[in-house]
Amino acid sequence: MSDAVVTHSKAAIAQGSRSFAAAARLFDPATRDDAVMLYAWCRHCDDVIDGQTLGHAQQAHYRQGQQARLEQLQAHTAAALAGQRTGDPIFEALRRVVQRHQIPHRHPQELLAGFAMDVAGTRYETIEDTLVYCYHVAGVVGVMMAMIMGVREPAVLDRAADLGLAFQLTNIARDVIEDARAGRVYLPAQILARHGIATIEPADPAQRPALHAAALELLDLAENYYASAFVGMAALPPRSAWAIAAARRVYRAIGEKLRTRGAAAWDERVATGRSQKLALLALAIKDVAATRRGGPDLPRTGLWQRP
Repeated sequence: MSDAVVTHSKAAIAQGSRSFAAAARLFDPATRDDAVMLYAWCRHCDDVIDGQTLGHAQQAHYRQGQQARLEQLQAHTAAALAGQRTGDPIFEALRRVVQRHQIPHRHPQELLAGFAMDVAGTRYETIEDTLVYCYHVAGVVGVMMAMIMGVREPAVLDRAADLGLAFQLTNIARDVIEDARAGRVYLPAQILARHGIATIEPADPAQRPALHAAALELLDLAENYYASAFVGMAALPPRSAWAIAAARRVYRAIGEKLRTRGAAAWDERVATGRSQKLALLALAIKDVAATRRGGPDLPRTGLWQRP
């Protein structure tokens, strides 16, 4: 007998993130169901704030009513965390996952705090400012996903947060033009200023070389967090480690495409095709094997520390 909540969540991931959907197939069934349910709630919250549908179709006037939508999300999330059942599959999914894995309530609330930064129009002056945002909208998702996989050790959860940070830094670099068109800038002002950019001009091709150089700084930083996350995979069950290794490979491939395209990086949306994803899934098996062989631990020296 199919579960309507799980089915709804699977549909959300299939349309909202092909990269994560491909990696999620590698989880064992129980972990996969809980991972996609958590993803569905995260995706829904993001869409509600951004005025999108499954990460697409940006509404022109999405800022209108944004604060009210945030407050509604906060209220529905609080009810789910309190164990209240509703007919909404999105919040029922959250209730189940949090209860089953005893996820501290502060973690879903941290994600909403990240969306509150969007609603407030927070400006990001330094890379530390941007990393705070990255943690709230992605790093904490890594923490919750790791808890679904059975992780409780704080040091391993730090590595899970690092992977979320790396993903978000890559996303920011990939979406910088699209975000600027929607009035959002996550690249730190200090980095932009280093490359002579006071304001991102989406329609100005002459600005693209300097903007690409600024984006490369984020991609270089992301590599430190990808490396840290690699160490953490050793603590995961084998199938979970494979799924995470695959997601890590796919996102790093997006970053590499941004690097090699130079100023043309944003002429079309960067993505990985099906054949490339399959190749990366195979390489991810080798990554898992490498983490099982052990080796020198990579300290997190100099990396941003989650709260």
